[in-house]
Order: sequence, then C-alpha cells, then structure tokens
Amino acid sequence: MTQDLSPETRAFLARQHALFIDGQAVQPRNPARLEVINPATEAPISSIALGDAADIDAAVAAARAAFKGPWSKMGADERTRVLLEYARLVESRARMFTEIAVLDNGMPYMLGESTAMFASMFLRYYAGWVSKITGQTLPSTGGGKRPDELLAYTLREPVGVVGAITPWNYPFGMEILKIAPVLATGCTLVLKPAEQAPLAALLMAELAIEAGVPPGVFNVVTGLGETAGAALAAHPGVDKIAFTGSTEVGRLIVKASVGNLKRVSLELGGKSPVVVFPDADLGKAIQGAATAGFLLQGQNCVCGSRVFVHEKIAQEFSAGLAAAARAMPIGDGFDRSAIIGPVISREQRDRIEGLLATAQPEGAKLLAGGGRPRERGWFIEPTVYADCRPDMTIVREEIFGPVIAIQTFGDGDLEAIAAQANDTVYGLSGSVWTRDLETAHRMVRLIDAGQVGVNCHAAMDPTMPFGGNRQSGWGREFGQEGLELYLKTKAVTITW
Repeated sequence: MTQDLSPETRAFLARQHALFIDGQAVQPRNPARLEVINPATEAPISSIALGDAADIDAAVAAARAAFKGPWSKMGADERTRVLLEYARLVESRARMFTEIAVLDNGMPYMLGESTAMFASMFLRYYAGWVSKITGQTLPSTGGGKRPDELLAYTLREPVGVVGAITPWNYPFGMEILKIAPVLATGCTLVLKPAEQAPLAALLMAELAIEAGVPPGVFNVVTGLGETAGAALAAHPGVDKIAFTGSTEVGRLIVKASVGNLKRVSLELGGKSPVVVFPDADLGKAIQGAATAGFLLQGQNCVCGSRVFVHEKIAQEFSAGLAAAARAMPIGDGFDRSAIIGPVISREQRDRIEGLLATAQPEGAKLLAGGGRPRERGWFIEPTVYADCRPDMTIVREEIFGPVIAIQTFGDGDLEAIAAQANDTVYGLSGSVWTRDLETAHRMVRLIDAGQVGVNCHAAMDPTMPFGGNRQSGWGREFGQEGLELYLKTKAVTITW
C-alpha cells in the first residue's frame, strides 16, 4: 500500500540523511549508518547518520552561539510571527508527516493524521504565549528603604540551551512537545530523536529554517541513546534536559545531569488505572477501556492497562471488552481500516511476549488475543486477561503493548478502591467511569496521578498540563506550565 506515497515523501526517504547543525545538513565523523525499519513489513525505508559525542559538542556550540546571538535579540512580535509561519508550514506538510509516522513507527494512518494536525495546533498555542511571558512588580522594603525609594521586580528569562531526548512511540508528537515551548521561551534546542523513528525530527528542523528560525536555534543529532543521547544528557554546555521515555532511562538521565547540575524534566512510564463503577454506561466504558488500553498498540505512557471493574458488572464488562479486542482490525497503517498496527520492533514484540508468558502460569485467565496475527511484521493481537491479582507480572510491569489486565472490586469504601488503583510505582494517568457526581469527584481526589478523566481517558489538549507523579516523572508539559520548564526567574531591586 506504500505505492501511494506522495512524491515529497519518496524524495525525502531517498536522501542520504545527515545531522542538522547550525541550520544545515552536516555529515558526522562516524561514517556508519543505521537503517530505519518499517515495523509492518520489516523492510528498511531509509537510513540515518550515527552522531556521537563530537557531533553533540558541535550542536551544543551552535545552540549556544544562537542563544547569545540573533535569537536573543528577536522581539516577541517577530518570534510570534516565526512560530505562526512554522505552524503553517507543518500543516502544509501534514501528509508527509503522516506518511513518515506510519512508515517508521507503524501507527495507523488516522493517528498519524491527528498527530500532524495536533503539531500545528500546538505551535499556534505556544506562539500565543510569546508576548505573555512576564515578570511582576513587587511591594518591597528591602534594605530599610521606604516603598517610594525602591523598585522591585522580576524578569522571566530563557533557561538557555536545552537538550531534548524523545521516544519512538509518538515520535512527531513527543518532539513537538519540546520544540514549541523551547522556541516560545527563547531557548535553543539540541534534539536527539529515538533511533527507531527519527525521520520527522529532521524534517521539522528544515521547516524551522524555512519559517525564519535562525540557524543554530534548532539542531538535530540522530544516533543511538547510549552514545549521542548519553553525551547530550551529560554535556556541560547544556542548561536543561527534557526527556520522554522509560523510567529506567530517566534514572540514567538524572545521574548524567549532576555534572553541571542542569535542570531536568522527565515524562516517564505509567501503569494507568481504569476504574469502572456499576452505574457506568457499560457500552461507553467498554469502548473507552478498549481505546485506553489498545491505542497505538498500547505503546503509550497513559495506556489504561489495569482495569478495575465492580464485581456486579465484571462478567458482562469483561466479555464486552474481549469482544471489542477481537473485533479490532489489525494491519499495516496504510490500510485505512486498521486500528491496530505493529509494535515498534522485533525486540519490543519479544519483550511483550515474554511478559505474556507469565500471565497464565500466575493464574490470569486469557479472554482474547495473545498471539501473532501475521507472519510478517511485528504484530501482536489485542490481549485481555481476567482474574488478575496485584502481584502478577502483567499487573506490575509496564508492558508497553496491547495488553489489559482486569481486576475486580466490591462495595467497599472509595478509599479502599483508590488504594487498589494506586498500587503501583507510577502515577501518570487514570480514569473513572460512573454516572454519580460524588463518586467521580471523590475518586478524582483519591487517585494519585497527574491526570484523571471522568468518563474519558487521557484527554489531551494544548491548554491542559500533562505529567506524572512518583516514578512517572518530574514536571508538566502542555499549557502554561509547559513554559515553566524552560524559564528562570531573576529578581531586580533598584533603590534611590
């Protein structure tokens, strides 16, 4: 089905992709290259340069020079204009970005389309913030001065050079979460995209130059996490690291940052609860749980992988969820009917299957899925298990695959139900399904997560802060809080 690719996408894939440093393509010192594989076909679609520590040095130097140079001198109105033009260019390439996402990530076409449109919307949202980053004037009597002898105020200033390391699950979407607020605040950026799905980042960097972003403001170094990513995290010339990925790698990022005590924000793993009460609209709750658990093949940090259902409706709900799982069309993302695509790699598929192998020996009951629906491509069927307990491997581990584990609860106090939902090291997202207003509000307060939906799961919007508690990360992206990650406060006192 890839024969319908646009000519622009075909030409882009055929390039000998280099790094993007200081506004231009730059060949790395290391001549080795890495193939980018289509997970639906297991065939290479392109290749990327393998940047290393020396290339990170060059990119950070370019970002530092741009931060001190033309970018810092650009007024708010001009930066707003540049970001709006950037959004227009991204929107004009929506088909390219969609096709790239389907090819290097394996996501269904409809998800690629929505991500491309979300990116332009996100850029426009942060373009509107550029002229609204302000400090405060403060009442002060510092140094024994009277208020009429003193002026005290604060400035909000860009942090400086930002290193961003992004994952493969929503490559384009996760990259725009860093790019937009970094540019809006006046910082500069060195981006290391995931090596499994790196292509959109290179196109984004090119479009930034076309939009009027000065050279050096937005740099991309492709390569492996253990080389390019590690060098960026530890680099003394980087003022802040923004990371999205696994909790395990997040810990390594924190350790690497201590050399110059750079700021760190982390959007990490999750094991999100979906809590269904007996008064819920059953049809909507089943569909909502299926979407929460199987969207993007479960390869998302907000995946509703732990479902808690009241025992009164557990049998009907479980049968309905299993039927929904079996009915989901599976296929290449270019098949517009496909809802479930492949997981990202052979390694990821093997890891998921290894976790599934523990489920039935530990007592879980398989209701649907669990197999490989195709000989070629890294596909796994949407999988539902019932009779699950809190100590089971599939309940404890973040699987990052299309797997839902169902547990039940009775008529106990809401605090006891919430304790079950909170029985995890993570705290990213969650949802509550009920018609009762009191139950909804109380559960929202009791669930320990950065985001809780009522009769919906993981509803994303540029205006709403997003991030996790506990081992799901530090800081919030989206909304006004997303700007705070890239700003610092300076206090100024003037006396006469």
